[in-house]
Amino acid sequence: MHGLKKRSGFIYCLIITVVFLSCIVSDSVFARQINVLLLELEGGISPVQVHLLEDGLGRAGDDDHDLLLLRLDTPGGLGTSMREMVKIIMNSKVPVCVWVGPEGAHAASAGTFITAAAQVAAMAPGTSIGAASPVSSSGEELPETMSKKVTGDMVSLIKGIARKRGRNIEWYAMSVQDGISVDAQDAVTLNIVNFMALSVNDFLEQLGARGVLIDGQRVKFSKSEVVVSKFEPGFRYDVLSWLLDPQVAYFLLLGGVLGVFFELSHPGTILPGVIGTFCLVTGLYAMSILPTNAAGLLLLMLGAVLFILEIFIVSYGLLSLGAVISLFIGSLVLFREGTPGIPLGTILGTVLTFSVFAGIIIYLVTKAQLSKSGVGLESMIGLEGEVLELREGRMKVRVRGEIWNAETEDKTFFDSGTAVKVVQARGLNLIVVKKS
Repeated sequence: MHGLKKRSGFIYCLIITVVFLSCIVSDSVFARQINVLLLELEGGISPVQVHLLEDGLGRAGDDDHDLLLLRLDTPGGLGTSMREMVKIIMNSKVPVCVWVGPEGAHAASAGTFITAAAQVAAMAPGTSIGAASPVSSSGEELPETMSKKVTGDMVSLIKGIARKRGRNIEWYAMSVQDGISVDAQDAVTLNIVNFMALSVNDFLEQLGARGVLIDGQRVKFSKSEVVVSKFEPGFRYDVLSWLLDPQVAYFLLLGGVLGVFFELSHPGTILPGVIGTFCLVTGLYAMSILPTNAAGLLLLMLGAVLFILEIFIVSYGLLSLGAVISLFIGSLVLFREGTPGIPLGTILGTVLTFSVFAGIIIYLVTKAQLSKSGVGLESMIGLEGEVLELREGRMKVRVRGEIWNAETEDKTFFDSGTAVKVVQARGLNLIVVKKS
């Protein structure tokens, strides 16, 4: 009887041990080393940030990093770019975590969606999140009907993200509907983010204690087991950040049009044509990536064509007027809603400057076309000169500092020093009369 109890106790302890080990294996795996790639994402959300995130995740996958940590500080940006980033984060094989920091940073508007999409999200003290209501490209409220459609679409998106990540669905919906924001402490209390962290190291220390899902298993780790590598975007990112700014792209496009226009109106100058072509190509490349309206782009091109036609067609200013109107309207509708648009003052100043410069070129070209040519023998008619000598049956005269063969209609000759006037040019000979 005593042996039976002893055997039962042994079996009971064995079962408990097996169950305990199974729970550990199923719930957590302690890693020897965790490789973390740190990617800093600051400024407005645009196609540049989409490329940056893609490059970062590509680097994380190629170099066998266990997770990607985004240090986020953004005022928001393009809705289309935000959706791309959310899609990338939600479908990434490498876990993506977000830390909103350092103190004073914020994850506003589009940044709220990115934070919600992260597998684990934390905020530094003194940071904020929210204000995710959609606005127009100029920062103003959308028209009522459009606002309802866009807001409804954004609410459904963020609710789906929050539900997937187990966060406060109601608050995230309100951040879009009512534009509310909260600080880091309230964000943790309301289950908007997972916890507060003072720094990247503090974030990773707390994350290691909590665990993170890697390849379907919850992995816990200590601070000493973490190796952090910082992702350096490089020169390509700097160029794209500058090039894909809507105002820069707009200036490049109009500058390119102006350079090509100058080259067409003054053939052979070369430099304006080369610079203009470069600006035009780079501007069109930027427009192909940015959310651009085709109608706006076509109106800008139409304005340029009308300015060029003004050189060859006498329209008494009607073509130029049409060109200015096309440029102005095209600039207003160049970018779609949700894009950080071009201020009205910038549009007015740019269009007026372009129009004045193009008008000056048109005036100079037209004046040159209407004036008499200053090249060739025809330009000699009416000029005065002096007879130098008689040689081989022809007079030698000096006209405009040059020595020419000259004769009269009746084949008579004048003495040296006689003042004459050119009345006609035949071949290389001048027909002259005695100056009265």
